[in-house]
Amino acid sequence: MNQRHLKYRVVRCLIEVPVILAALYIAYHYFPQPEFIYPGRPFISIVFLFSVVAWYIAAQFSGVYADLRSKKFSEEIIYILFTVFLFVILLSFFLFMLREQLYIRDKFLLLYFTVLTSFVIFNKYILRKHLHKILYTGRLNDNILLIGATQAAKDFYDTINIHFYYGYKCIGFLDNEVTKLNGCPYLGEINDINKILEENTVDEVIIALPNTKHQELRLCMEACDLYGRRVRIIPDLYTYASSNIQINNIGMLPVINLRSLPQDREANKIIKRGFDIIFSACFFLLAGWWLFPLIALLIKMSSKGPVFFKQERWGLNNKLIVCYKFRSMYHDSPETDTNGKFIQASPNDTRVTPLGKFLRKWNFDETPQFWNVLLGNMSVVGPRPHVTPLNLSSMHKVDRYMLRHLVKPGITGWAQVNGARGETLTANDMQKRVNHDLYYIHNWTFRLDCQIILQTVINIIKGNPNAY
Repeated sequence: MNQRHLKYRVVRCLIEVPVILAALYIAYHYFPQPEFIYPGRPFISIVFLFSVVAWYIAAQFSGVYADLRSKKFSEEIIYILFTVFLFVILLSFFLFMLREQLYIRDKFLLLYFTVLTSFVIFNKYILRKHLHKILYTGRLNDNILLIGATQAAKDFYDTINIHFYYGYKCIGFLDNEVTKLNGCPYLGEINDINKILEENTVDEVIIALPNTKHQELRLCMEACDLYGRRVRIIPDLYTYASSNIQINNIGMLPVINLRSLPQDREANKIIKRGFDIIFSACFFLLAGWWLFPLIALLIKMSSKGPVFFKQERWGLNNKLIVCYKFRSMYHDSPETDTNGKFIQASPNDTRVTPLGKFLRKWNFDETPQFWNVLLGNMSVVGPRPHVTPLNLSSMHKVDRYMLRHLVKPGITGWAQVNGARGETLTANDMQKRVNHDLYYIHNWTFRLDCQIILQTVINIIKGNPNAY
């Protein structure tokens, strides 16, 4: 970590101190507490001291002050909530130790924790926007040198250009054969690495060479050691992309483990199924009981036809399921063209009713699938289920397509919150969606599900151009 990033991280840590104090004063203003029994030690100062200690201990365990530039804000919110959870436990423990000397009302603590959580989330959002601004202008970017022109190198270069807030600026790439890489400047052959590192400001070297290039890899590592440059390797692991990959060490030897899927474990199955039931039940109790009749009435008033649309889709282990949706197209709209090819929904699709456009924009048409979740053939989070014609046309054109059926399909998913939704015009469009689905399947955690749900809500509020 260079000095610029170190200073910014220190600011991110220290700025939480006045946030804690502000939340404490607000809670104290509405629910004043009796003073601490020891003279000269007011209530505010004691609780503030314990709060600061508890917060930074919690932060060490949660990783909320780690470099989160490459993560979305919804994921950072999960980090914050986990930090607050640990903070509540630690502060409650500290205050319990003083139960004989200090009595604190429950309302005071409830308001304090609520205000603190809101303030921290707002503070992190402002800091992130400020960080994005200075990264966009290049004042905090790391200069990187890319070695190799593999598919992984291309994907990496495209990613850091699209997501500028990752904070990387590629000065160019080296390769012995390829001289063009999606617009990345070509600086020469791999043997020129010493000259490049000597003549240019390079903060980090990214090596994306094929597995067979052992000699070139060693040359790059030695050059980075000589000039004191940080180095990271992007393994050429596309061959194993259908497996859950873990890299660890046995002695000094790195070993790639191809493990079973996280959702294959019984404990994880119970956690995910329990969450699905609770989340779906809460939806029906809080919103479904009044939202469904309202939408049904509007559909009946706006166009002829049934309220619900039932469609055959593929679920877990390729089993056929009936997927429920609110009807958003005109009744008897064609599903196939004159050649028998399935017609996907497209922008300005004439089959979609005016009310259907509203339902699709705000994802209300998908809400009946919470019934599928209760039935057990879908999950709240998972790969989106596709209709049978789309499955049949994609299974032979898209790599590892059928592996997305190793888990239950979901109402929302990792592909959808990352923009891979809507019409798939080419096999490459579907490949991107499948790659996101496979990432989710192989890296599932309960926290990832929570992040996707939160990110889905944020995307709905912000609006998505592919929601049509």
